Amino acid sequence: MNTQPRNPYRGLPRKNFWKNGVAGVSPFEIPDIYSRKFAIAQGDGIAAAGSCFAQHVARRLRDSGYRYLDLDPAPFNMAPEDAAAHGYGLYSARYGNIYTARQLLQLVQRAYGDFTPVEPMWEHQGRFFDPFRPTIEPDGFASAAEFQAALTHHLATVRQLIEQADVFVFTLGLTEAWVDRRDGSAYPVAPGTAAGRFDPGIHEFRNFTTSEVVADLRAFMAIARRVRPPMRFLLTVSPVPLVATATDQHVLVATTYSKSVLRAAAGELYQTDPGVDYFPSYEIITGIPARSMFFEPDLRSVHPRGVDVAMCHFFREHPALTQAAPNAAGAFVQEPDVVCDEMVLQAESWQ
Repeated sequence: MNTQPRNPYRGLPRKNFWKNGVAGVSPFEIPDIYSRKFAIAQGDGIAAAGSCFAQHVARRLRDSGYRYLDLDPAPFNMAPEDAAAHGYGLYSARYGNIYTARQLLQLVQRAYGDFTPVEPMWEHQGRFFDPFRPTIEPDGFASAAEFQAALTHHLATVRQLIEQADVFVFTLGLTEAWVDRRDGSAYPVAPGTAAGRFDPGIHEFRNFTTSEVVADLRAFMAIARRVRPPMRFLLTVSPVPLVATATDQHVLVATTYSKSVLRAAAGELYQTDPGVDYFPSYEIITGIPARSMFFEPDLRSVHPRGVDVAMCHFFREHPALTQAAPNAAGAFVQEPDVVCDEMVLQAESWQ
């Protein structure tokens, strides 16, 4: 009689072993790296927000045939490059980059009247800027009244988005942030960079922990689900490194901390909330199999090929509805399997 204990790893699928799941696969095709937790139906409203990498995800979703929500489109006569420069078409609303979970939470709290920043507007040389989306009007608003009208419209759009979204896609970007000491208002960038004036007596540096990120995301989800109970969430982590760190560490060490915290927070929510899925675009682009080939020469910007490879894995679990609608250019998107197969065939030329 065999009394040896059963090896718990025996019989596990190939993806569970480094030799077969990583070392033995192409960086362009990593089988079973993503298995969806829930399906996205054709009629589901999809909202997107997050750091700059989220723009790539949003664009692919918009062109996929799904019901991607863009509730604050650019004026009909605005050129595409001007629209992008003013924050139109980048996300589902005109909120610009949302780098931290705290920033996302406070945005929704403001939309529903649960939080009012102590300093909601910055003024400089007769122009007025939004501290929480300072780049959407590069030259600022012409008057305080114009600023207030735009803010009122913006917060109403955010409410409308929460009320219509069935799936909310959020890309976690940073743990580092600058906040107002007086009320904890979290800014997307440090005051004095894109707009405003830095005051060390008012503004302080924060580097959020895993527990803080998890708590902020849970609070955001609770608000969203009170408004729209069926809402589900798809989390990703941006593969884009920090451009700079305000800590006393090397930027590479600071980047590793930041991404580790965000990945751990996303993992905890994935494990504990059946309505939260995690898509591993971070692992696909930054993982060892990729050998950094998906980055531009600056080693920060993600090459479009890298985005395509990541989204191929997504669309194999959530097939693009290519027969439902043409993309923004008026052309039908190719079937994801065809696109992915072509990428794998071209792998040698990419390396």
